[in-house]
Amino acid sequence: MSSAPTHLPVTHEQRVTARRAVVASSIGNALEWFDIIVYSSLAVVISALFFESDSIGQVTGTLLTFGTFALSYLIRPLGALVLGSYADRHGRRPALTITIALMMLGTLIMLLAPTAAVIGPAAALLILLARLIQGFSAGGEFGTATAFLIENAPDKRAFYGSWQVATQGLAILMASGFGFALHTLLSHDALYSWGWRIPYLFGLLIGPVGLYIRLRMDETPDFRALQDERARAASSPSESTGTTTPPRPSLGRGPLAQTIVHSAGRWLTAAGVVGLASMSVYTILFMPTYSIQNFDLPSWAAYLGGVVAGAVTLVGSPFVGHLADRVGPARVMLVASAVGIVVVYPLFLWLVAVPTVATLTVVQAVLGVIMALYFGPMPALLTDMFPTQIRTTGMSVAYNLGVTVFGGFAPLVLAWLVSSTGSLTSPSIYYAVVAALSLVCLLIARKRFAVR
Repeated sequence: MSSAPTHLPVTHEQRVTARRAVVASSIGNALEWFDIIVYSSLAVVISALFFESDSIGQVTGTLLTFGTFALSYLIRPLGALVLGSYADRHGRRPALTITIALMMLGTLIMLLAPTAAVIGPAAALLILLARLIQGFSAGGEFGTATAFLIENAPDKRAFYGSWQVATQGLAILMASGFGFALHTLLSHDALYSWGWRIPYLFGLLIGPVGLYIRLRMDETPDFRALQDERARAASSPSESTGTTTPPRPSLGRGPLAQTIVHSAGRWLTAAGVVGLASMSVYTILFMPTYSIQNFDLPSWAAYLGGVVAGAVTLVGSPFVGHLADRVGPARVMLVASAVGIVVVYPLFLWLVAVPTVATLTVVQAVLGVIMALYFGPMPALLTDMFPTQIRTTGMSVAYNLGVTVFGGFAPLVLAWLVSSTGSLTSPSIYYAVVAALSLVCLLIARKRFAVR
């Protein structure tokens, strides 16, 4: 299905372009995830400053914090439709410029937002506005950045695509590192008065660097070829034109209609595939709130595990990408999903029985390994499921539907499960169900869409 690699020798210029594409696409991805992870990892602090009051307790405040987190995901599909379609019509590079500019705006609002003690309930609305802007931006980021990255890859597409995931690991590592440092180096008063804003200041400083790099990149070879094809079709509509990814829908239809109406089976299946990848990320992000509220552990404990999980994902994903280039992304992901189904309940059972810092760190590290094994090959697999002219729209819709359903609402669902059932192992059941669904969707993708 993809237009990937030919067997021609790879030139030095192609390698340099591919490496630059890794930096250009990954820096925005890292910034997006850094902001998301900081919000989730500092949920206890944000809840106290923006959502709790004399009439609202800690549990309700936490649910409202994660509820705002979840609501911001409802706008991601809209961002996927608007920005993904824009990228398929006008190019990957201009769309990437828009996404990182919007991310910077959302981060700026979070950095400067006054708390409820200053402006009352309006403080919560400012947080919601920031999350909605970031959610819209994130809706177009993954699909566009992944297409940009893999379409610039001369070979080893799973390896190059895995850097999208590696930079998410870097974001988890950095955000967890900030959480660890803030909780260990600052007093409670300092953390709650100004310390929590430091990560957002850091994120805001990254943004201009990513914007500068993206503005200096050229358009991808695949999209340039598609533009040439469209020009030929416009000048000679009766002539048959060759395609780089046969068979493909008519060039006369817009990418949005082609995706939503004519490729529904693809994006619905791909959304199910995304489920476990997203669930793995957000389970790790849920652990600080989970451990602080339910175990007698120091507040920095879960951040240490997050650092380990992020490091595992950062280092492990490129190796998994190499493996996927040899045996196929779907095979690696099937093994990872099966492992996730089998081990997640025993991991939580062990954590509940032995709630120590060491146990929590090991649990998060294992979740990080599963995340790297499953998520690492996923960008290449999703790229191969969609033809060039609807690639960013298709991936954006599928990815954000999967992230919204299985990830964005995950912290809220997990917090609700623990609160309503009283079972501290209940998050593992939800994780296993999502993993089973993703495994089924992977099997469908292999059979119907010929991904390997």
